[in-house]
Amino acid sequence: MKNNLHVFLGATVADAAARPLHWVYNQKKLEIFIKGKNDFTFLKKNKSPFYNIKTGKVSGYNDVGQVMLKTLLEGNKDIKKRFKINIIKNFGPGSIYWKNLKLRAKYRKVKDWRGIIKGPWIHQNIIETINNIKVKKKTTGGSKVNESDGFCAALPYFLFGYDLKSLKEIISTITVSKISMKYALAKFYLIDMALKGEKDPINEFIRVFKKKLYFSKVIKDIKKVKKIKTLPHPIAVKKLGMACSYPGTFNSSIHSIINSKNYKEAILKTIKAGGCNCSRANFIGAYFAAYQGVKTIPKSWIKKTYPAKKLLIKHNII
Repeated sequence: MKNNLHVFLGATVADAAARPLHWVYNQKKLEIFIKGKNDFTFLKKNKSPFYNIKTGKVSGYNDVGQVMLKTLLEGNKDIKKRFKINIIKNFGPGSIYWKNLKLRAKYRKVKDWRGIIKGPWIHQNIIETINNIKVKKKTTGGSKVNESDGFCAALPYFLFGYDLKSLKEIISTITVSKISMKYALAKFYLIDMALKGEKDPINEFIRVFKKKLYFSKVIKDIKKVKKIKTLPHPIAVKKLGMACSYPGTFNSSIHSIINSKNYKEAILKTIKAGGCNCSRANFIGAYFAAYQGVKTIPKSWIKKTYPAKKLLIKHNII
């Protein structure tokens, strides 16, 4: 299944492309930031109001996937155990992520703080995971938020061809949220259908799972998105959900997918909509790479993405 890692490349490049505008929730300000630009990916000047990393690097969403990829490339034994060790190394005490967590705690004592941290932003699920690993909990995933970290962590694992049961275990390493699990699995089924050459993965998903109670809410959400297909994407995202949480991040991603002809168009759409563009970009980028192949990812974007150069191309897995 290593040849399918172009799908992870799609997620990685999309995340890096969106990152300088991550978490810009004020759509009017966003319009000013991108005014006059046909391609507003990889902005040289950071516009995220929360954190600032070098353009070309990825957000915490994709970075947890990079940690999984590193773990998989090290070998196929004790993957979950080694993944936890690598999570601690990359995000835990001694890392820039953990240092910035302490800085955030300090800054939050200031009333109405809206400062920009220099360096990456550690996500709630990862904080909980690290703390749970420390106290040796059997299931280590976070429980306080319903976000995309589990999907992002498990994406390379899925692309290596591991079974559904173990895939769920990997997702649970990062999140125990039932909502997050459900939408992550829906994403994986959609990506799998796209990889297998299904002409219309979204409608095929509805057809296959329409009698399955487990995905009834997901199907209801997709149908809701279809009803507002003709709305301009930024308006639709504002209506469906701009933030990081499910189901909003999933629904807004679906709106971009059904209104776009290719990878580039879909990613530009989701960046222009604002909010948590990176959580959406990881899924949208993976989906279109699966659906249309590696050639759909702009080569100029790949060249600007640090992890693409360091991991994917270096290891000849695209």
